[in-house]
Order: sequence, then C-alpha cells, then structure tokens
Amino acid sequence: MPQIFDRSSNALARASLVLTGLIVIALGVTLDQLQRSPWVTRQGQRPDQPVPFSHKHHVQGLGLQCQYCHVTVEKSSYAGIPPTKTCINCHAQIWTNAELLEPVRQSWATGESLPWIKVHDLPDFVYFNHEIHVHKGIGCASCHGRVDQMPLMYAQNTLQMEWCLDCHRNPAKNLRPTSEIYNMAWENPSENRPVWCAAADEKDSVPTAQSVNCVSRDPMQAGVEVAFLQMPSPGAQGAAGSLSSEAIGAPEYRKFTSQDELGRFLVDHYKIRTPKDLTSCEVCHR
Repeated sequence: MPQIFDRSSNALARASLVLTGLIVIALGVTLDQLQRSPWVTRQGQRPDQPVPFSHKHHVQGLGLQCQYCHVTVEKSSYAGIPPTKTCINCHAQIWTNAELLEPVRQSWATGESLPWIKVHDLPDFVYFNHEIHVHKGIGCASCHGRVDQMPLMYAQNTLQMEWCLDCHRNPAKNLRPTSEIYNMAWENPSENRPVWCAAADEKDSVPTAQSVNCVSRDPMQAGVEVAFLQMPSPGAQGAAGSLSSEAIGAPEYRKFTSQDELGRFLVDHYKIRTPKDLTSCEVCHR
C-alpha cells in the first residue's frame, strides 16, 4: 500500500476521525440548545392578538381576579378563554367607541368568537389538569409568571417536559397555601416574613387542602382571626373567664421561616403523591 498512500495519510486519517467526532459533538450540542431556545419553545414571545389585551391593566390596575375571566380554572383541566360576553360586561359601559375594541364589538354583534392565539400551548399528547394543580397549592405565577405585570401576555417558562419534571421531582419548593393561589405577589416565607399554618381534621368529600389554614401574622396576637373555630364544651373557661386555645378547639399553628419547611408541611397535608408517582409517564401522557 505504500505505493498508493503517502506516509502522511495516517496523520490525515487520524485528523479526519477527530474532526468528524468534533462535528458530531458540535451538532448534538447545537440541536440540544436549539430545542431549548425561544425559537422552538416560544418562551418570551408576544404573539399578535386580535385585541392587545393588557393583563397588567386589568389585574394590577383594576384588581380583576383570575377566575373572573378564566372561569373553569378551579373545576376543569383547562383554564378557559373568556367569551366576548365577559368583555362586554364592562365595555358596554366604558370605552364604548374605542377603535382598539372594535374587534370585540364586532364579535358581540356577529356572534363569532375572537380568534385569540394561545400563548401557553402544550402538545396534543400532553394532558395537563389545571384543577388539580390549583387545589394542590400551585400558584398561577409559578407557571405563568407575574401576569399582573405583563402589558402583553407571553410565556415566561418553556413548558417543556424537563421544566415540568423539575417541579414534580420536588413539588415542595413551589407549594403555597391555597389562600394565596391567585396572589401574584406571594413570596416564600423567611425569617423576616414568616408564615403560620395549622391543619384541622379532614372531612369526607372536602378537599384535603381545605383542612389547612395559613396566616401571615402570629395567630396568638390580638386581632388575628383564628380559623377552624369550634364551639367550646360547657365549663371549658379559664380562671379569668377567657377561653384557652385548647378549649376553643383551634388546631396548633406552626411557624415557618423557609419554603422548604412550609413545602414539606403542605406536601404532607395536601396529600401530594410521591415524586416517583408524579414523574410516572402516565401522569401526563394518556
């Protein structure tokens, strides 16, 4: 073979193998980054809607609750897009001639739905249930971001499987009291911002999450309303005529100064399934 191949051919062959390997690695890294990029996930993109609806104006400015427009978020697998009637409830009285709202008036007059573009759009093979997440202590902002600060709606998170699994492997880090689900400004408890929670006896046909009550002020202080108040038994008064917490029947409140502690408490009392169950393929893929 020396008559056909020069001595330098060995070096060229080795170099070509190394170069091929580097090209394959670079291509793999490029494709991996591409499928995580906003070009694929549409993260941060603001699609052109038929009406430039501002969540910041309606939620933060006017104080509308999420459930006013998304009426099925607590009782269905989908949050629901509000019908034109929801818009007309207010805009039949205010901004009645605004050019910006002409598509809304046209929709109301013709009965044709507005062609809203879905921002948080999961693949058809993925099943996501809003109801169970809301009732198990996942706040709106955990998935959708600070919607109350968005003049135009966009997806803050990728909504890819790895993002879902990151939460399902450790749901405690994102759990909050169910009373704070729609509070966009909720912050995790800390030494300077503790949270007190108590759990009452569970009742049949009542969601387990409703047996937990959390407050942001020490319930032992005057003026703080104590939840789960029950009628005391006769003769359960103290020497001064006042009722003790044991006599009132109020559950014992625990103080939490970190999200990790609060999350583990809520995981236990909300009856959250184990990470092994939550990361099973059958949870999302039906």
